Formats: sequence, structure tokens, C-alpha cells
Amino acid sequence: MVRIRPYRPEDAPALLDLFRDTIRRVNARDYGPEQIRAWASDEIDPGAWASRFSGRFVAVAEVEGRLAGFAELEPDGHIDRFYVSADHQGMGVGSGLMEVVEEEARRLGIAELSAEASLTARPFFERRGFEVRSPQEVVLRGVSFRNFRMSKRPEG
Repeated sequence: MVRIRPYRPEDAPALLDLFRDTIRRVNARDYGPEQIRAWASDEIDPGAWASRFSGRFVAVAEVEGRLAGFAELEPDGHIDRFYVSADHQGMGVGSGLMEVVEEEARRLGIAELSAEASLTARPFFERRGFEVRSPQEVVLRGVSFRNFRMSKRPEG
């Protein structure tokens, strides 16, 4: 069973591990080795990683006591990092996280949610009612990636 709870600062190191592992095992289906190395870099500063959680609504998913995913909502309605562990794909973790994010957006009166979805995540976001606004090329650590600007109005 999926349990969603608020983020705690002590989660940051394990969420960084989950982030890297998910990209390396799941997103590798859609992106090349150079892109994966840049995205899930071992050079990511853990302190900078943790500081990005500050001032955001962050939900953490657990399955049987193990971290299974997390999602961040910025005050402007932007969903930044949204990841489900490679070991918990297709188990309702992402749907549970999105429900909590949408509930918080409604509570805050946010009129529109937005995200930059990877090739891998695009189908999930589309199933949740997001529409592609535009494809885009982004550069991270000198490497170019294709993703999609997507948005939706929170249901409710």
C-alpha cells in the first residue's frame, strides 16, 4: 500500500539516491548514455540538492516503509522534481503523489499546474490530464535533452 507523507529534511540524501537510480534505470529507455550521465550526475552537490526542497510543498511516497517516490510543487504551480522509484513503477505511486499535489494546488488556489516532462514521463502526465504546450530542448551540464512543457488546471 502506498503511503504519502510530508517531506522531512533527513529524506534528502535518500531522495537523491532515488532520483539518480530512477533516471539510470527508467529514463535510460528514452535517453542516451551521455544524457543519463549528465542528468543523474555523481557531481550533484547534496547540499544544493537538499536546499531546493525549501519553500516548496514536497510529498514523499513510501511502500512497505521504503521510499518509493516524491513530488514537489512550487508556489506558482510548477511541478519540479517528480520521480517514482524504478522498483515501484506501475504500483500507483505516481498517481498517489499527483493526487496530493493537485489537492495542495486547489487548497492554495493555484489556477494552473505546469511541468517539464521527460520523454519517459510524458505519457503519465497526459493520463493525468496534462497537455503538451510545446516540446523544448534543454541543456544540462553541456548536454542537450528533449522534454515537454505541459500544463493543466487542477481538477476539483
